[in-house]
Amino acid sequence: MVFLVVFTLAFLLAADAGAQCAMCTKTASQLGEKPALGLNNGILYLMLAPFSIVGFIAFRWWKGQSAADDAGE
Repeated sequence: MVFLVVFTLAFLLAADAGAQCAMCTKTASQLGEKPALGLNNGILYLMLAPFSIVGFIAFRWWKGQSAADDAGE
């Protein structure tokens, strides 16, 4: 549980991440600074859903394993 809290805080307080591939970076640099920031934020937003799903599945698996371990004692 502590790991989840620390990971969430680190994710929320992280510095601005550059989430662009080389092609997106070149396109964004031609658009200007404001559209480039919007593109970067859109990429980060779209990245959130798959990471959330994988995180939820991993959490459920971990809770299932710990419950099975507790039943085996």
